[in-house]
Amino acid sequence: MAANALTNPLQLLPLELDKEIIGTLLGFDDFVNMVLEDVTEITPEGKITKLDQSLLNGNNITMLVPGGKRPDLRLDFLA
Repeated sequence: MAANALTNPLQLLPLELDKEIIGTLLGFDDFVNMVLEDVTEITPEGKITKLDQSLLNGNNITMLVPGGKRPDLRLDFLA
């Protein structure tokens, strides 16, 4: 693994099929497979799923947006 949570706080990851994943990056490998903790998954319909930890296949990640703040998920951003 090549990263840690201290240098990579929160990441927004738009995925194939229009899902977005927000979480703290724990590490990644040469194939950009990523391990995240404190994960929030958001579907295009607005369904929110919270997970303690997640392993993402690098083939499904379309973009990585580093940032230090989690968006306010209470807002109706899909309207």
